[in-house]
Amino acid sequence: MPRKRLAFGVNPTVIVVALVVTAVDAVTKAWARRALTGHAAHIAGGIWLRLQYNSGISFSINQSGPLVTTVATVVVAVVVVAVGVRARPGAPALGFGLLLGGGLANVIDRLAANPHQVTDFIALGSFPVFNLADVSITVGFVILIVAALRGEKLLA
Repeated sequence: MPRKRLAFGVNPTVIVVALVVTAVDAVTKAWARRALTGHAAHIAGGIWLRLQYNSGISFSINQSGPLVTTVATVVVAVVVVAVGVRARPGAPALGFGLLLGGGLANVIDRLAANPHQVTDFIALGSFPVFNLADVSITVGFVILIVAALRGEKLLA
């Protein structure tokens, strides 16, 4: 049964998914900062848990301008909130929820940290180190692209 929208036009699925992603990401980052300080943990094959801080954006772009990165990230998050809460039920709501939750999680981490850096800890081979919020953003974006390519209407 599809979920109904709240009276003020907000899809509750988007909010719930975003809150769950934000909470799970915060818990995993707190764990990583505590458990991985000073050493890495090998999981299997090329998968490692290695604590790293990122003052830039994805793939450590713009590390020299953390203030610009922080402001730009907050602006993007506000835009995603304004658009995403109006998502249609189903895949669009899930995609926007993941995108919003991951973005908010990284913004909160960046603003709460001193200096303003995001906690990364998942390493796959030579790929840049990332976190669960980054995974959420990527999966949410892929879901939205696939839904759009299938001709689904993303917003109500």
